[in-house]
Amino acid sequence: MGIEPTLSSLALVLVTVLRVAGAESKGQLDSSQTLFTVLAAINAAGYDTDVASPANSLLRAMIRKELAAKKLPVLSDLKYFVSKHKKKDSAADLGQYISFALSINGAPKFDYKFRKADLPPDVDSMEGLPELIAQFYEQANIEELWKKAEPFYDQVIERYHEPVSQAVLEVNAYLRNVTSGYFGRRFQIYVDLMGAPNQIQVRGYGDDYYIVVTPSPEPQIQDIRSAYLGYLIEPSAIKYSDLIMKNRGLTDYAQSAPALAEAYKSDFLLLTTRSLIKAIESRMSRSGNRQEMVNRALLDGFVLAPHFAEQLALYEKQDQSLRIYFPELINSIDLKREEQRLEKVTFSSEGSVRRAKVAQAPAPPELSGTEKALDEAENLYRDRDLVKAKQAYSRLLQQADEKSLHASSYYGLARIAILEKDPELAERLFQKALELAPQPQVRVWVEVYLARLSDAAGDRPEAVSHYKRALAVEGGSAAAREAAEKGLQQSFQKK
Repeated sequence: MGIEPTLSSLALVLVTVLRVAGAESKGQLDSSQTLFTVLAAINAAGYDTDVASPANSLLRAMIRKELAAKKLPVLSDLKYFVSKHKKKDSAADLGQYISFALSINGAPKFDYKFRKADLPPDVDSMEGLPELIAQFYEQANIEELWKKAEPFYDQVIERYHEPVSQAVLEVNAYLRNVTSGYFGRRFQIYVDLMGAPNQIQVRGYGDDYYIVVTPSPEPQIQDIRSAYLGYLIEPSAIKYSDLIMKNRGLTDYAQSAPALAEAYKSDFLLLTTRSLIKAIESRMSRSGNRQEMVNRALLDGFVLAPHFAEQLALYEKQDQSLRIYFPELINSIDLKREEQRLEKVTFSSEGSVRRAKVAQAPAPPELSGTEKALDEAENLYRDRDLVKAKQAYSRLLQQADEKSLHASSYYGLARIAILEKDPELAERLFQKALELAPQPQVRVWVEVYLARLSDAAGDRPEAVSHYKRALAVEGGSAAAREAAEKGLQQSFQKK
């Protein structure tokens, strides 16, 4: 069946929840100026993960552009800090700054809320960042930028408000929980528009439980509901941890689940809690695939999901809240029966991860006549049809009046001169391109080519100067930056 608490008990719970919902939901779904400040700072300092994704908020590009124009004195130190702390995993890279933002007080000092000994592990290594963020806040005039940003946040919050309220209401009804703030604990959802899209990050610090959601094509309600279940169930799991740990022998089976995260394999309390959440999600599902959800959770390594799904069917037929009924869920575990069940299981090699819906990239804008001609010239150059490419670039110099298009044409002719082994002509043409204020993606490569020509001529100091100028260009491609960084480390050798 489905969710089947008695009609009278469910009605009582719903009435009570609705009475307190207005008072408790205020501020529960919100934006954070402190989080905005920290993530605006790292965006200005080199955090570029998924910056071209169409799922980004328009705000991210707008703030990045405004900050790039400010030439902030603190930026060089921020760039060094971000580069030094960059992590290979993109979620962890963003996550450390979210942890930091949730661990500090707001402007103007941005000092820590906790003692150093109590800081989250991923924040402990961020010594010096509060001072940098305080300088950034003042130099970037964040108060003014925040005023511009708030309407963007308000729009997303409005989009989330109804489905989040419904999800919280449904969870409270199923657990027969009359309020989300019991025991003095707090559940807080923050919308973040400056991080890479399609992420949800959950943190628990003391009595505060945080969820941070980044932009996505659709609201990430399923993940929020799962996190809210964790927030409500965690106190009971801790309270009855002695009962739970009597069954820790089942963790041996979880060790052989390839898709299960190591955190669950090493923490039976966590594994039990998440198994229960998976079972509750299956019972709350209206899609008719409840048993399939339980089976999937089991194959992923959540070994107690089938047991809890069976017991929840009994819970639904009585009147107690899940908080009161919780010991019964644990005491009913039959180790022998669960071992027999698990001995027959072949765990999945890959986890059944739910992925956020991917936003479709917008169609590229239609090129103007001169832009189309430049694109055709570039295609001829890439095909190494140098005669026709040279003719196409030369025609653009005669037809177009735009400086940037002239600069791109000289850039194209200069590259042809290199292929034709005429370095003197190539250098003159590259310099001509620079005089015409080329677009960043052209300018950075012009500097790289000039650096390589200087290296080939034996003028290493001049080459280093050009490589440094290339790295200073805002908006250049990652490949050009990589070429410039490589050139700084080692003199360019013509192959």
